[in-house]
Amino acid sequence: MSLARGHRDRILAAKTVASAPEGGADATPAAATLPAAGAANASPEARAAAQIGLRLTHDLRRLKEIRSIDAKVAAKREMLPEYRDWVAGIVGADAGVGTGLAAEVVPTVMVWLIDTGAYADALDLVPFMLAHKVAMPSRYQRDAATIVVEEIATAALKAQGAGASFPLEILDRVSDLTASLDIHDEVRAKLLKAIGVEQLSDAEDLPADDAFNALTAAVSTLNEAQRLHERVGVKDKIKRGLKLMAVITAAREKAITEQNNEQGGAAA
Repeated sequence: MSLARGHRDRILAAKTVASAPEGGADATPAAATLPAAGAANASPEARAAAQIGLRLTHDLRRLKEIRSIDAKVAAKREMLPEYRDWVAGIVGADAGVGTGLAAEVVPTVMVWLIDTGAYADALDLVPFMLAHKVAMPSRYQRDAATIVVEEIATAALKAQGAGASFPLEILDRVSDLTASLDIHDEVRAKLLKAIGVEQLSDAEDLPADDAFNALTAAVSTLNEAQRLHERVGVKDKIKRGLKLMAVITAAREKAITEQNNEQGGAAA
């Protein structure tokens, strides 16, 4: 995509939401129709919105024809740059997502960013999505907050299950962004499990003096996950954390006893 086209998309996206019907850009349902991309009587911003809507329709049809998950992810990664400047314009205008099929672009891009592992970029869109109560397209069957929490937590747990780590700062950011929102306990528990697993792993690599507090935090997080959903699968992790804490406590007590014995012998 050329710099000129990118600049044009940002400007037209901002104008699209600025020219939304009275009541704000969020007032018009996403299913409302737009003029055809080449309609002579349509404004430049309306034609641009129609074009981005047509692009999304084409790309969704292409994705539907792809069976392989890996191939779908690769296709989404290829498609995303075509929407970047439009999304930047919409978010920069800070007035909602506009109308018509183009209104589905920002929430769809957020999901695709998660699917392709661009978690930080996806989370950059979340404050805008929440502030303007942007509806998810019906095909996702969940609200934005639930999708963000569940999909990123699932990705983290998958990585952890394969013996890899997942960026704790991403998980913490998800938690911070959605802490005050009403989300199913099972979904929240999944995120807390992912956070607790990373906290526990990080604690195990710390010196004993620092590890105890880190283990305490990890066990607390895992206990909260267990409280929210008893079948979330953290009991073994909690036991491990408590065992390591007990080992550190025993070592401390032994060191204190030995020190006291040495001081007593020196005094004698």
